[in-house]
Amino acid sequence: MEMTGWRVTGAALSFIIQLIFIGRALMRPHRQPASRVAWVAIIAALPVLGTLAYLMLGETNMGSRLVNRITEARKTLRVPGKNDEALIDAEEKYRLPPRLAPLFRVGQSASGYPPEGGNKARLLPDSNSAIASMVSDIDAARDHVHICFYIWLTDHNGMQIVEAICRAASRGVRCRIMADDLGSRHLIHHEAWKKMERAGAHVVRAMPLGNIVTWPLHGRMDMRNHRKIVVIDNRLTYCGSQNCADPEFRPKARFAPWVDLMTRFEGPVVLQNQHLFATDWMAHTDEDLGPLLDSAKLVEGEGFVAQVIGTSAALRYAAMPEVFVSLMNAASRELTITTPYYVPDEPIQAALCASARRGVKVTMTVPTRNDSWIVAGASRSYYAELLEAGVRIFEYPLGLLHTKALTLDGGMGMIGSANLDRRSFDLNFENNILFADEDFTAQIHARQESYLRDAVEITLDDVRAWPWYRRLWNNTLAMIGPVL
Repeated sequence: MEMTGWRVTGAALSFIIQLIFIGRALMRPHRQPASRVAWVAIIAALPVLGTLAYLMLGETNMGSRLVNRITEARKTLRVPGKNDEALIDAEEKYRLPPRLAPLFRVGQSASGYPPEGGNKARLLPDSNSAIASMVSDIDAARDHVHICFYIWLTDHNGMQIVEAICRAASRGVRCRIMADDLGSRHLIHHEAWKKMERAGAHVVRAMPLGNIVTWPLHGRMDMRNHRKIVVIDNRLTYCGSQNCADPEFRPKARFAPWVDLMTRFEGPVVLQNQHLFATDWMAHTDEDLGPLLDSAKLVEGEGFVAQVIGTSAALRYAAMPEVFVSLMNAASRELTITTPYYVPDEPIQAALCASARRGVKVTMTVPTRNDSWIVAGASRSYYAELLEAGVRIFEYPLGLLHTKALTLDGGMGMIGSANLDRRSFDLNFENNILFADEDFTAQIHARQESYLRDAVEITLDDVRAWPWYRRLWNNTLAMIGPVL
């Protein structure tokens, strides 16, 4: 009798806990209906495992301390060239086409950086050339070197950057180095990390993992700093998809080579990337980088209009997907997208389909073999609807196509770290650069076309020929997207 009473009490307690977490999943703000339904189903079907999964992965929570520090840093740091919060009219100020100019307003609303003219860019030929260019610029640095990478390996390219930092720090250049605590864990626990510190560099673990037992109390451990930022002497910056590693990417060599796109910028976007880096730095350290930005001056000269798009869960919700959707909706002739991970939310999928249906030539290239089998299957679950709408889909077979790039109508584009997936939209710290320039857009588009020449087109007939169990598998994996 006593045992029966304990069982009833245990069952009642379990049911109450279920209801509490189901209620929390339903009441959590900034959550799409698909995500609510998925979490309710998981918690209801798997009371114990579902509740534990919700504790670990259910909310976009990075911890109040980090959010407060980021918020305070953004209040403290001045954005060079920004005088107030008013949205800039790029049509009036820079004589941009009326169809493209409002897109910079969307970008400014996303992260606060206004569009600025006078930017120049050099697209690097490949990953190794990008590392060589960074090493050369670090060796020429006179005042400071700021670096942030999600993944930083101790392979040939990774160690080239380490050695360049040690040389710079040894001659008195202030080197501030950030690496994500999860993505760069091999470097952080390697002698190279200590070597940079001994040389005089200030090294910081971004988004430290801490104790596994206390993860749920301090935020999701899979919310990562996915940015790739290099800023030198307030004079130049790098932006793109490339991590600090060899293209052979030995931890996942069977998917190699990693095929990336990296660009070296000069002009006002340098200081915007500097501000973004400084925000992250001050969120993790007690060093005030305000004086470095206060003393910086915008470089005037010929060049194109551009702005930095920096997003994270600490800032406005759904900022990055709003930028992507706005760009897709603005296309009138051609929209070309390159992304390694396509797990969209509903507005992204709808915007791509709508663009194709109104006659825009929409082309999307993704890797044939993805390093995430979940993403690979989930991505393909969206193919049929895209193809039916008229989107052309290509799969690139010569390595993991890691480039994240979008170009539209031959005059505007965006490159950076953000993927077209929910992780980049809801969880990761990302950095992109939006630009309007025919010449530079043509360069990015030509790189995208080079991928297409080696890619295999996937047709609607191909998808319809997939066996039923493959379609079932892909659709099942896609259901995990709103949960993750």
